[in-house]
Amino acid sequence: MLSHIKKPILLTSVFLVTIISCTSVRVAADYDKEANFSEYKTFAFYKPGIDKAEINDIDKRRFLRAIESEMLSKGFTKSETPDMLVSIFTKSREKVNVQSSGYYPYGYGWGWSPYYWGSYNTVTTTTEGVLYIDLIDANKKELVWQGVGTGYLSQNTNKKEDRMKEFVAAILERYPPGEENK
Repeated sequence: MLSHIKKPILLTSVFLVTIISCTSVRVAADYDKEANFSEYKTFAFYKPGIDKAEINDIDKRRFLRAIESEMLSKGFTKSETPDMLVSIFTKSREKVNVQSSGYYPYGYGWGWSPYYWGSYNTVTTTTEGVLYIDLIDANKKELVWQGVGTGYLSQNTNKKEDRMKEFVAAILERYPPGEENK
């Protein structure tokens, strides 16, 4: 008898974890340990790299505006002769989620009714996106820092730009190396 009380609690817990994980951006960063990040004061966007990003031009501009805003807030200056070049790369994949309603062992009378007996599934799709932000030493033309953010994207155009800003802010929070622990 107690087992069908535990099942709704378990399903609710799984649902809440799924919802919470959908709203967050998972971030990782890597960097060249030999680079002196205090030397970088100016930046510009690396057009050849950005042109290869497989997203539409509107979304590219959204990401670039968000990156520019974050870089300026970190004290960088946009320049025609930068110390650092910024590039992006994107990937996305559709995830199909199948959620079972569970089994309802109670029906009305004899026979089978699809409404009261058995189970049913709900199928939804979500888009998981990955944004890479590469920071390149402009003089050496070498990658010195890379941040990666993974999370779910909003299909709602009213929330899309905010979600893109959230991705960029979460990734660039890890720059410069060592600052995220302070």
